[in-house]
Amino acid sequence: MSGEALQSRPQNSLTILYDNIRWEEKALYEAARKKGIEVENLDCKNLALDLNDGNSIYKDRVILQRCVSYFKNVHSTAALEGLGARMINPLQAAIMCGNKLYSHMLLEKAGVRTPKAFSAFSEAAAMAALDEMGYPAVIKPTVGSWGRLIALLRDKESASAVLEDREHMFPIYHIYYFEEFVERPPRDIRAIVVGDRVVAAIYRYSGQGEWKTNMALGGHAETCPVTKELEDICLKATRALGGQIVGVDLMESKDKGLMVHEVNNTTEFKNTVRVTGVDIPDLMIEYSLAQKRG
Repeated sequence: MSGEALQSRPQNSLTILYDNIRWEEKALYEAARKKGIEVENLDCKNLALDLNDGNSIYKDRVILQRCVSYFKNVHSTAALEGLGARMINPLQAAIMCGNKLYSHMLLEKAGVRTPKAFSAFSEAAAMAALDEMGYPAVIKPTVGSWGRLIALLRDKESASAVLEDREHMFPIYHIYYFEEFVERPPRDIRAIVVGDRVVAAIYRYSGQGEWKTNMALGGHAETCPVTKELEDICLKATRALGGQIVGVDLMESKDKGLMVHEVNNTTEFKNTVRVTGVDIPDLMIEYSLAQKRG
């Protein structure tokens, strides 16, 4: 599409920026089309931007950021926001949600209950931190998704083996981040926040023999009631990280109640739609258009 054509786009239009087409991106496109909205699907891999362009075709454009890659997401958001686009989510949320250490610190500062966590910056310091924290503990990469490179460290021997492997990976994996192993039911909660409300939530149950709750690992989902407590903690977490449309993941600690362990910037919601019947793509499109009108 030419720059002239892009500049003449109608007010009732929206751009979806992606790097991988999932069920969610297809659903968002279809929801927009059903409303008669002109949708531009923009593959981030084809994006080239003049960062000094004061009259960018992206100025005042509402762009729904759906890139899975943290690094493509953050950098494309920074560039487009700098050129005047209205990014959903904005750069603050992209940076903070995508890094578990960053988000933990902001959630703690905002008074949101989170699992106890440690960070260390060498293998030796990490082992010392684990001695202080106690076993079992969970090691997570600061940047990552879908449960990859998350491990349950049951004792010092298993911790030493995992940390030794991490020392041979990219430097990002030498930033050690640990969380306490929370005593909870064999499930967690995924709540979808759109603007100023939680529109739906599900319980995600662990698969047989699994302690993680990822659906890809054989788990299953059930509807979770959106209580006032759940909504309050989710909105507080969303605001702390500067988000607009996010997925908030929570655990039900036997001792401390609901606690947030992750906020997702480009959240997946396929299972939430399937289980709850809530038309989340439609609500996301409505919210995005309201930002354009605002």
